[in-house]
Amino acid sequence: MGIFGIFSKEKKKSLDDGLSKTKESVFKKLSRAVAGKTKVDEEVLDNLEEILISSDVGVDTTLKIIERIEKRVANNKYFGTSELNKILKEEIANLLEENNSTEVDINFSTKNGPYVIMVVGVNGVGKTTTIGKLAYQFKGMGKKVYLGAADTFRAAAVEQLDIWSKRVGVPIVKQDMGSDPASVAFDALSSAKANEADIVIIDTAGRLHNKINLMNELTKIKNVMKKVIPDAPHEILLVLDGSTGQNAFEQAKQFTAATEVNALALTKLDGTAKGGVVIGISDQFKIPVKYIGIGEQMEDLQIFNKHEFVDSLFS
Repeated sequence: MGIFGIFSKEKKKSLDDGLSKTKESVFKKLSRAVAGKTKVDEEVLDNLEEILISSDVGVDTTLKIIERIEKRVANNKYFGTSELNKILKEEIANLLEENNSTEVDINFSTKNGPYVIMVVGVNGVGKTTTIGKLAYQFKGMGKKVYLGAADTFRAAAVEQLDIWSKRVGVPIVKQDMGSDPASVAFDALSSAKANEADIVIIDTAGRLHNKINLMNELTKIKNVMKKVIPDAPHEILLVLDGSTGQNAFEQAKQFTAATEVNALALTKLDGTAKGGVVIGISDQFKIPVKYIGIGEQMEDLQIFNKHEFVDSLFS
């Protein structure tokens, strides 16, 4: 069972609602693409390619999907347009299966203290909100959670995280604006370890002057963490705004080049028709998508379940 449990009926409904704009966009375009057609021909495939790219699946991933469908059509001359939806669903599910998007089932126990999550991402993607929602859900599991406000370059970032800590009811470790972020991370891990916390979530700066500065800052934070908990951070979670489409791809490139990202969270999928970005990013970066944000409520940050996602997208 995943860390937040399997999707309940209520969550499934929420997932359907959260992906409604993408679903509506894809199905409307798909219906137009096959109008008057009985066979999956070159024109249908060209239209399908355009639909996937416009849903921000990405060019490379789209071409991969189209190539797979072409092979299936070539091997079975009886495939008609009525089966295109089923074929597309199967091939996207297969792609997610292959691309390291395993079901999330984290064991939070570690040898040396709390499980440490370092959260990275540019300003405005919903990074701090994601941290707050994670803290809420982890606390609901009975876990003792600490927050570390290591984005000391923006007063608003520290204030926002402080508001979330009060709202959720979890401790926060912070320092004055302009303080050394690594020092905040050190204090947060030290305090969490001394108080036998289960999980520490560290916020980091959303934007530094250039990629070298970003890399140096994140490396410094990681190195200082290891002085307290040798195998920290256990998870480096990159938060991306799903509604930005191709910009999310570019951000993923920058942050995966700057640090060893091993988990992804895609936010704001409820407000966009570009939900295909989940498929493309999973395929291109081979990093597990762990969480998707499909609404404003605390419970609307959900574990990414590839089977539920594909079922919902094509239901």
